[in-house]
Amino acid sequence: MKKLFALCLAAVVALGLAACGGSTSSSAAASEPGTSDAASSAAASVAAAGKDPANCKIGVIQLTEHVALDAARDGFIDALVEAGFNRENIDVQNAQGEIPNCATIATKFVNDKVDLILAVATPAAQAAAQATTEIPILATAVTDFVSAGLVNSDEVPGGNVSGTSDMNPIEEQADLLVKLVPEAKTVGILYCSAEDNSILQAGLAKAAFEARGLTVNEYTAADVNEIQPVTTKAVGEVDALYVPTDNLFAENMPTAALVAENAKIPVICGESGMVDSGGTATYGINYYNLGKLAAAQAVEILVDGKDVGTVPVGFASVEDLEFAVNEANCEAIGLTLPEDLKG
Repeated sequence: MKKLFALCLAAVVALGLAACGGSTSSSAAASEPGTSDAASSAAASVAAAGKDPANCKIGVIQLTEHVALDAARDGFIDALVEAGFNRENIDVQNAQGEIPNCATIATKFVNDKVDLILAVATPAAQAAAQATTEIPILATAVTDFVSAGLVNSDEVPGGNVSGTSDMNPIEEQADLLVKLVPEAKTVGILYCSAEDNSILQAGLAKAAFEARGLTVNEYTAADVNEIQPVTTKAVGEVDALYVPTDNLFAENMPTAALVAENAKIPVICGESGMVDSGGTATYGINYYNLGKLAAAQAVEILVDGKDVGTVPVGFASVEDLEFAVNEANCEAIGLTLPEDLKG
């Protein structure tokens, strides 16, 4: 059973904007939240923006279903509902892991004339950005907005896209692997060759591990059918595995984790949902809070009337990082936790 230690999980957002009344419809992503001054002038802001939160329509495009993306989506919706938006006016659509579906959903939302689009994961954000240059788009669970071609800069995005980044604390994760598996000499990085976010993280992780004197092997899968054979090859050649916040591997983590567990190879993961699904441990961000940060941005845009192009891309604070460990997996592979990591 997984044990989760929240290292100072602070309240990420204060969305007490009483002027929001709202509405959301469910089907098949910070800048700082509004200040007290903004809250006190909410009615004036709404009038200036020409939006009534009670009637705002929001479309959510989610690339696929797995623990991290689901948590980001739920954090976004829950925070908006807490702020007064109506859940019935939030239309959630899942692309089932198919990138072309993201484009279809984005076009639907444009035709529906939604007031804002939330895109969960990079391909969903790219599809939304291609579908409209006028509707505000917030993205979450995107590692690098600039390299994905979504914004001009994190500080001043420009255009109609902003959101919250799930860039991992890769240096800290590399330190965690070395601490848990001090005898390791070779580390394998598993990721999907088709995901830009994963390619970026793999490069950063390779540099981090090599800086710590480790040899790095990279193993890529293009689709679900390659997960098991690629992981099987990897566990025969390495002392430990690292999996970044990769959508393909996150969705199929039980398969990869079982192969690694049978070979008694520890798996350091990019986020806690992958630990829940069989990985060994992580030190990473909280996706639910990441979604709440995106909701704070949505309130700024829809209620305060801010231009999305002036809302900086948000990042999780150090206080929101968490250590998570799968004790059952540790026992199965014969890994003893250092005393300072035991609960």
